[in-house]
Amino acid sequence: MYSIAIDGPAGAGKSTIAKAIAEDIGFIYVDTGAMYRAIALYFLRKGIDGHDRKLVAAECPNIHITLEYDEEGKQQVILNGENVTGYIRKEEVGKMASVTSAVPEVRAALLDLQRDMAKTSDILMDGRDIGTNVLPDASLKIYLTASADVRAKRRYDELKEKGADCDIEQIKTDIIARDKQDMEREIAPLCQAEDAILVDSSDMSIPQVIDTIISEFKKIK
Repeated sequence: MYSIAIDGPAGAGKSTIAKAIAEDIGFIYVDTGAMYRAIALYFLRKGIDGHDRKLVAAECPNIHITLEYDEEGKQQVILNGENVTGYIRKEEVGKMASVTSAVPEVRAALLDLQRDMAKTSDILMDGRDIGTNVLPDASLKIYLTASADVRAKRRYDELKEKGADCDIEQIKTDIIARDKQDMEREIAPLCQAEDAILVDSSDMSIPQVIDTIISEFKKIK
């Protein structure tokens, strides 16, 4: 079994890149960020303060996340029996996920599920700590990043395309704050694994990034 780990900060394009590569090489794609977002959505719906670690930890046994795949092979995130794929990409969900994913009980709730997937299939998994924590023995590790300005512009364009009213400077501020929070958390902070290949996509197109990572994978096959 092969496993590819793609880590990196918010807005680096991990999910877009990972989905395309997995489809190209026939791997199962696992969006771990979506799993954490689903848990965050649960807390938002319950009106739970994400910073209240005891309450967050106490609720974890009541949260059940599974991944399913539709007829087109697209990942669907199931939260306590409900398909929440269409609800988890909102900004407030992402912000909550950055807070609650730092709680050990939240990470433990998903860790076994993520590792078990890697034992049974060729998978490509993206997140914040895949190469450093979830799959430390991954066949290939990539650290995908881009400058805060570039990531803010990409997010701004994405939101404007959806008709949302947004401010690019606020988006950049939020991205920088999210980076700081993810890199400084006590449990499995965001960082580049020692054996990960750095890919800075600031001046690269999506096809260029995809080709770069696939070429690295072909070196180890």
